[in-house]
Amino acid sequence: MTVITLTGKRVLLTQADAFMGPALREVFAEAGAEVLAVTGDLREPEAAEAIVRDAGRIDVLLANLALPAPATAVTEVDDLEWENVFATLVHPLMRLTRAVLPQMLERRAGKVLAIGSAAALRGMKRASSYSAARGAQLAYIQAVGVEAASHNVQVNAIAQNFVENPTYFPPQVQANPAFLERLRREVPLGRLVAAREDAQFAAYLCSEAANCFVGQVFPLCGGWVTR
Repeated sequence: MTVITLTGKRVLLTQADAFMGPALREVFAEAGAEVLAVTGDLREPEAAEAIVRDAGRIDVLLANLALPAPATAVTEVDDLEWENVFATLVHPLMRLTRAVLPQMLERRAGKVLAIGSAAALRGMKRASSYSAARGAQLAYIQAVGVEAASHNVQVNAIAQNFVENPTYFPPQVQANPAFLERLRREVPLGRLVAAREDAQFAAYLCSEAANCFVGQVFPLCGGWVTR
């Protein structure tokens, strides 16, 4: 079994207190990385560039971006909801990547991993704004990934759902009998993917053992997408 090591790597992790942030922070630190945990609001246009500038050398960008998913009927989605979802999920991903890539391209080394959603891979009712933003994230990663590949920089994404995390599946949701029935009905795995399982896969993708992946989107959802 390959032991994943990130010793000496400086990892910039956004929204470190939400979504997959806590698990990523723990697992990457255990693998030897220096984790630069960011918890501030990234919606302001200047925020991403300032964070990257203050961080100095960044070997890995973990673009962990989330917000509570709106559950709005498509005819009721207004401009404010649409713009807020894209301002939280899409614009910061572009700005963070744009800010960090120059140093990675110059060094001919680096990783960008977006923690996205499988909501972009399978239609869901009352999720049009959220799914559209998550889809934009994945399309962006695919394009940047093939552009950066010749510089030995790997840019990829995890598209997840039904993964244990405090933003979408907190303990009170997991304890709900209706949710447990939904898991059995919709997810072939029959359970949530554990947060550490997801984070360990992310650590692998950000290690030197995974230099062959280019602009790829990895579904991690217990079979929900392909059922």
